Amino acid sequence: MRQLEHRIPPPVVALLTALAMWLVTRLPTPLPLSLPFAARIAVAMVLATLGVAFAVAGVLAFRAARTTVNPITPEAATALVRTGVYRLTRNPMYLGLLLCLTAWAVWLTNLLSFCVLPAFVAYMNRFQIGPEERALRARFGREFEEFAARVRRW
Repeated sequence: MRQLEHRIPPPVVALLTALAMWLVTRLPTPLPLSLPFAARIAVAMVLATLGVAFAVAGVLAFRAARTTVNPITPEAATALVRTGVYRLTRNPMYLGLLLCLTAWAVWLTNLLSFCVLPAFVAYMNRFQIGPEERALRARFGREFEEFAARVRRW
């Protein structure tokens, strides 16, 4: 399964997840899965705004540190960013994608769409974040270990 590591850019994974979420809402089911949620638009907008804010803050912090934003080549990192949004999460860009996908699930108002979210998290943990962490450990050693012990993954 190592051949899948860093192969699909995370935004593409998120788009494929969003498509899967939409597709499962089209499945015939005897159970009423629609969410009658009057405030769904407001909640979806708040979640999407938070998601975009986390992702943009992560990119800006990488740019300020003059390190690569490319998730396909984590070994090219020249700095371990630990300030700003990185004090809250080690992966604000991925958390931003997850928040946007959660907003999409709210917008779709279908419980099945929420069931796809754990698959996104599992894929990202296994094929993106895990390999990135290996590369960062190899490059930054104890500095990364201390950062990882202090700041949550998601």
